[in-house]
Amino acid sequence: MLSDVAVDHREKAYALLKADADKILKLIKVQMDNLTMPQCPLYEEVLDTQMFGLSREIHFAVRLNLISDEEGKQILDNLEQQLNVLHEAAQNS
Repeated sequence: MLSDVAVDHREKAYALLKADADKILKLIKVQMDNLTMPQCPLYEEVLDTQMFGLSREIHFAVRLNLISDEEGKQILDNLEQQLNVLHEAAQNS
């Protein structure tokens, strides 16, 4: 059974990772709205760098048993789905 402290750390870790994923989504949305199109190398570089950083954070949290591997994959999958929606909307406008 997990102690209250362990549960608190797990909840905080998940919330922080989710907040980082949300920041990436906002960053990419601002970039798409104001700076570059998805075909631009700068867009690709920013997206790749941000996604890599988040995946490393998630991997670290999984190794510390703060979140499950499945929770980490869910955060990344959700972000990728939201980014795909943004990308499609940019292409259709």
